[in-house]
Amino acid sequence: MGNFSAGTERSEARRGCGVARAGGKGGLAGGAGPCRAGLSRAGAGRRQRWRGWRRRWPRSGRWRWARGSTTGLCPTWGSASGPCGSSACRRGASSRTPPSPPAPAPSATASWGPARTRRRASSGADPRHGVRWTPGCPQAFLKDLGVVSGGEELCANPQFIAGGATRTDICQGALGDCWLLAAIASLTLNEEILARVVPKDQSFQDKYAGIFHFQFWQYGEWVDVVVDDRLPTKNGELLFVHSAEGAEFWSALLEKAYAKLNGSYESLSGGTTTEGFEDFTGGIAEWYELQKPPPNLFKIIQKALQKGSLLGCSIDITSAAETEAVTSQKLVKGHAYSVTGAEQVNFRGTVQKLIRIRNPWGEVEWTGKWNDNCPNWSGVDPEVRERLTRRHEDGEFWMAFNDFLRHYSRLEICNLTPDTLASDRYKKWSLQKLDGNWRRGATAGGCRNYPNTFWTNPQYLIKLEEEDEDPDDPEGGCTFLIGLIQKHRRKQRKMGEDMHTIGFAIYEVPPEFSGQTNIHLSKNFFLTNKAREKSNTFINLREVLNRFKLPAGEYIIVPSTFEPDKNGDFCLRVFSEKNANSTVIDDEIEGNFDETEISEDDIEPSFKKLFGQLAGNDAEISAFELRSILNKILAKRQDIKSDGFSIETCKIMVDLLDNDGSGKLGLKEFHTLWTKIQKYQKIYREIDVDRSGTMNSYEMRRALETAGFKLNCQLHQVIVARFADEDLVIDFDNFVRCLIRLETLFKMFRKLDTEKSGTIELNLVNWLCFTVI
Repeated sequence: MGNFSAGTERSEARRGCGVARAGGKGGLAGGAGPCRAGLSRAGAGRRQRWRGWRRRWPRSGRWRWARGSTTGLCPTWGSASGPCGSSACRRGASSRTPPSPPAPAPSATASWGPARTRRRASSGADPRHGVRWTPGCPQAFLKDLGVVSGGEELCANPQFIAGGATRTDICQGALGDCWLLAAIASLTLNEEILARVVPKDQSFQDKYAGIFHFQFWQYGEWVDVVVDDRLPTKNGELLFVHSAEGAEFWSALLEKAYAKLNGSYESLSGGTTTEGFEDFTGGIAEWYELQKPPPNLFKIIQKALQKGSLLGCSIDITSAAETEAVTSQKLVKGHAYSVTGAEQVNFRGTVQKLIRIRNPWGEVEWTGKWNDNCPNWSGVDPEVRERLTRRHEDGEFWMAFNDFLRHYSRLEICNLTPDTLASDRYKKWSLQKLDGNWRRGATAGGCRNYPNTFWTNPQYLIKLEEEDEDPDDPEGGCTFLIGLIQKHRRKQRKMGEDMHTIGFAIYEVPPEFSGQTNIHLSKNFFLTNKAREKSNTFINLREVLNRFKLPAGEYIIVPSTFEPDKNGDFCLRVFSEKNANSTVIDDEIEGNFDETEISEDDIEPSFKKLFGQLAGNDAEISAFELRSILNKILAKRQDIKSDGFSIETCKIMVDLLDNDGSGKLGLKEFHTLWTKIQKYQKIYREIDVDRSGTMNSYEMRRALETAGFKLNCQLHQVIVARFADEDLVIDFDNFVRCLIRLETLFKMFRKLDTEKSGTIELNLVNWLCFTVI
């Protein structure tokens, strides 16, 4: 048991298009690098040559292009393969290039534009004017279909995919989405996964219908997105992603479909490569800085390969001039490699850890220890040597694991879901997915720095039952990954929203709560128990991910934003090596209130006398009379701030207690109400610990429990939305109205639930009466 410590969490704010992390630069693993697609500023007069293409940065300060670029870089110094936080990447263009145009939403309503066969960068002109939507299909074909466009096509012979999808089909345009293009480049390395995102049998020739469809993973399900073939152009040139050949459009259409999924092209500016990985695979992506690797990294790599995960690595660069520079041992900087194997071999009495790397180029291989021609192989068992050195693909090579850590900078692992892996040869992860939300004033309690509200966050139980099958690990335990994704934040950018700063904490379930899922853990639990594990940081990325290893048992996961009162939806995923069970923890709905019937003989004479004075000749009190009586009493209370009871609240009180249907309260009914109000006043004062005379929405939760009502998170959200003001304050009038309303609803339900089954059926008349009351 540990004490709660305020100020235990720290947050990080990350910008730009690379993966956020604490220090250092890194490249993409398994693709073209977060900054592999686009432009790079190389300084005045500096020339950077690539394979078959070149571009210059002349003294005039404007971009000049010769033939274009097969691959590009982020427009910032020294981050060609790492996360750049430059304003250039955030805006989608260098400070010396024209600003990005207002990114148009992917639609088919814009006009047809003029044609060119290749996209070039505009020379200083402002591209915010003259953006058009141009079809990729040839005019002759449109004419055969009877369509008159009045415009020109992008090229005479467009191809959806020509000669297979490769990384050279992905060249960045005026949009800062190099993170996405790097993920697309990685996608080209795995034909099976590419075919799921970019379904086959689509073309501009056979079965052409003017539309193309793509599939993306979104928070637990695969979504099919259909787009037409109109693409945004400026002066007849593609404005955003384009292929080096000019006549191949699969990458541009894929970008358009992803923009449609997220609301607009503009919403794609800035992101992380892992975000793209996950939306293309449905997997959960993690990364490691190889300068500070965990001690069990080799074992992590081996298990990831056994489970069919996608692995990639890269070498950082310190300036744009180093992009794709070849080291003395034939490793390419700022270039994406795939990791395809990890083995241990006996070499002259010692165990050597080896790792197999693949260069997607199929050329330029490692010349250091354990390369193909290294004499070390003669010291390895012939059968093992034959198995490991048998070549399957060009560009693959082995190297010592310690050399791998020394030369490479970053490793990324995309762990795939069971449904993504069709082959039975892989040991698949066990996946648990849970959805939830944070709602201001109810379930958005912030991190552990806010002990008064942290406990109101959604809570999830995970039960780890089986330990890993790892004979080399004497400690044992259950390995699992937790990924917390905030949903739909890109779509909300147009409304001024951005990524929240998010994270999570893990608590061990104490014995007294073992096996229980109907108890939302209270504030006192978190004040007296220390978190067993937590996310490494709270950060403003779409996903926070960490790997853990804990003994078998039950644990509580509490996802939260860093600060309280932030609205948002999230998806919580748990990848475990062995089967695990997970579920939401929430209070069971209960209503325990006093329903004791009293007789007039039980009422004190003094109260009868008071009632006679208040009720008048008819010996009953109407809602209007009740309001006058209660407000006079409430006005004398200095410890409760209120504008008085509304007539609506008084009518609800009368409806609850009017047993004879007169619309008024008799002696017994008024006595019952008076007793309830006195009880409510006592609860209100007790919960109001700061003596403000009011109650905030988080205190309301405790007040309801004290009054006998246990509600789940969904109902607390509804209550806050209905009874709290814009400052999340609930005055005494709304407090009483809420309690009376809840009691009325519970009584009506119990009356209709004659079989005590927990469910009722309503006809239209009953439903209307039910809702009106």
